[in-house]
Amino acid sequence: MKDWRDMRVWTRDEMMKRVARFKDLKGSDGGLPDSDVPECRRTLFAVIGFQPPSDKQNEATTSPVGDNASAMPAIPIAEGFNLGYCKALPGKGPLMHNHDTNETFIAMTGRWRCEWNEGDALEGIDLEPLDVISFPVGVARRFMNVTYDEPDREHILMFVIGGNEPQAEFTPEAMKRCEAWEAEKAAQRA
Repeated sequence: MKDWRDMRVWTRDEMMKRVARFKDLKGSDGGLPDSDVPECRRTLFAVIGFQPPSDKQNEATTSPVGDNASAMPAIPIAEGFNLGYCKALPGKGPLMHNHDTNETFIAMTGRWRCEWNEGDALEGIDLEPLDVISFPVGVARRFMNVTYDEPDREHILMFVIGGNEPQAEFTPEAMKRCEAWEAEKAAQRA
């Protein structure tokens, strides 16, 4: 577009390519280093954006929604931000990770604990529906559904992440937990 002030008319068909109905979203429960870890099981929905990163640094680096969900965004655009949902049961959420851009969480249903830092520096806050927290670049973070009074109900957290090809990187401690889980599974099979 030459100049944003030059307005143009969009057809209904053009605009419908930019509409995502929640009931039609295709979620993924895989594609991240921690996807199989029991306390991390969740479904991620790529709604807007999430082009897979073209410059992966290592096995801990991935799209924030994982390889699976980033391959199927409902609205596959690259316009400087990404939007998605996480659906999880109480006690479930990702391990500590960081992003190369801002990440903002909005609790849609239930209560969600958002934590940052690790070890002795660990901090956290619980979000109620429509509460918002915004994490800057360089801060390790995680989230978890803490709606324990509804043990069988999945709740929804929205996340907005800046950039066109955002990357997430799991912390060394998170990767150790993934490795420990793989070892536990191997021992169970043996």
